[in-house]
Amino acid sequence: MSVKSLRRSVRKSTAAVLTAGLLATACTSPLRTPSISPSGAEGAGGIGAEGIGDPYFPRYGNGGYDVGHYGIQVRYDPATDQLTGRVAITAVAAVPLRRFNLDFTGLPTTRITVNGQPATAEQQESELRVTPAAEVSGDFTVEIDYAGVPQPIKAILGEGGWLHTEDGAIALGQPESASSWFPVNDHPLDKATYDLAITVPEGLSALSNGTPEGTTTADGWTTWRWAERAPMAPYLTTLVIGDYRITSGSHRNRPILTAVAKSFPEGGDADAAMARTAEVADFLETQFGPYPFESYGGVVVADPRISYALETQSRPVYGPSFFRAGSDSSWVVAHELAHQWFGDSVSIGGWQHIWLNEGFASYAEWLWAEKDRKISVQSQFDDVYGLMDWTVPTGDPGPANIFSGAVYRRGALAVHALRLTVGDDAFFKILKAWTTERRNGNAVTADFIALSERVSGKSLRPLFDAWLFGTAQPPVPKP
Repeated sequence: MSVKSLRRSVRKSTAAVLTAGLLATACTSPLRTPSISPSGAEGAGGIGAEGIGDPYFPRYGNGGYDVGHYGIQVRYDPATDQLTGRVAITAVAAVPLRRFNLDFTGLPTTRITVNGQPATAEQQESELRVTPAAEVSGDFTVEIDYAGVPQPIKAILGEGGWLHTEDGAIALGQPESASSWFPVNDHPLDKATYDLAITVPEGLSALSNGTPEGTTTADGWTTWRWAERAPMAPYLTTLVIGDYRITSGSHRNRPILTAVAKSFPEGGDADAAMARTAEVADFLETQFGPYPFESYGGVVVADPRISYALETQSRPVYGPSFFRAGSDSSWVVAHELAHQWFGDSVSIGGWQHIWLNEGFASYAEWLWAEKDRKISVQSQFDDVYGLMDWTVPTGDPGPANIFSGAVYRRGALAVHALRLTVGDDAFFKILKAWTTERRNGNAVTADFIALSERVSGKSLRPLFDAWLFGTAQPPVPKP
């Protein structure tokens, strides 16, 4: 989750929920990372595992295969809350599979094929167990038709997933949401490309990720098409349906599309913040390297249940509480756009490592405030450093604390501590090397430490050990 609406910089942690084995790992070697891979968590006897291997969320994702592409077609009628969908999945089996799972929260399926042949499926809570007519190996395809009334997902921060609204719907959330509206391998390790076609009653907008591919209207229904050609983690997919004020154009030869719910006053703070999207992205490009995607944008929703903003790929979604008359909300735009580099293009290899997303996005707020409002990064660091609760380790906060101040603000403190230690020249080289070398992939904390040491030529393990894994306030490095 990108940022809470009240912008809490420091929060008392809640109790972490960890297994004894994970606790032992964290205590004996804090930089050791779990071995998780989207193809390496197979069950026995050709049955894909019911989970990708993430110790924080053991049932997230699935083992035995890698998805390459999702083709999603949905039709939604807000008057009845009925969703009808078809997903076409192309994937590669890591081993021959007699059965595999997809994450799906229970919409009834009406047709399933694997490699064009009828398959059977069994719904087990949030898992769809698929049994092909014949064992699959190598490249394979899955098609699933489904229909029903989609339901929200109870997540750490409240309701997420599919939310029916007064004039449409919003599909949004972290660490999971995609499985509420299409069958998916729902973990950041299994990134894929997407084509989306969303059919809604004529007059409503249907906004999603990536490049807008046009609309067609017939018989009172309009189909909106979108394409995301860069690999995308499933939780970064979004769908926003309703009555929106859309502004579109081109920036640096890429499409830019922003939208604001029409219930916001035209020309108000929400419109003003969205109008700065290109400006903020251009500034962040000077700090982090080339913008990583083929489109820009943002969507402001009016539903008060969305108390956060989320870095949905190429088109972040912002909850209503960020935009108040007379306020400057460009800081949250900076946070969400920073995620396009840190979290979206370079995605985490497990939820333990979420500071790699949130620490850098929070630091981008400080960089933007220095540029836009002349508030130095150092003064912002000093303010947070003096108030920080150090009892929750940033680099291994536990599943209950992945959206805590330990991840966001302490993560930003760790980023600045690195800058003070290595100097500005090496620091910005590290950031740009990270976003370039890891583009469109996944990474964990140990990868960032190794790259920082390589680029800076310094031994940095003690620094990261104190700032990411210690439980006492570390001394501020002297520049």
